[in-house]
Amino acid sequence: MLDAQETKTAPSLLYMVKQVELVVRSHLDELVKPSGITALQYTALTVLERHDGLSAAQLARDSFVTAQSIADLVRSLENRGLVRRERNPRNRRELLILLTDAGRALLAEHEGPVRELEERMVRDLTTHQAQQLRQALTKAWQALS
Repeated sequence: MLDAQETKTAPSLLYMVKQVELVVRSHLDELVKPSGITALQYTALTVLERHDGLSAAQLARDSFVTAQSIADLVRSLENRGLVRRERNPRNRRELLILLTDAGRALLAEHEGPVRELEERMVRDLTTHQAQQLRQALTKAWQALS
């Protein structure tokens, strides 16, 4: 635990989490830029890879973007042939967003470099520390969700 003096001089956890998020996003943007997509678009594709056939609202929530910006993001991915939209058979008014074969191929192309980025991020941690970090981040997210 940090003592009172260290608490005053150490950056807040919120600040540190934001620093990590920004540097990861910057590196991820550089990794996916040659494919003509952004880190946010890549994140949306990975969400669809795990849970294909989401509504725009669900995809926005799971991709950490606003409902307003997801429409442009999906349109751009659809124009590139990376996703497609189709009517929900259970609710004909709703469109579901699905990953295409081209979207899967793009994700497969970046799988190795993205894994290397994650490994680089935790390379100075032991395997146990990396697992603890994952568990701690999951608990922090659950506490605020």
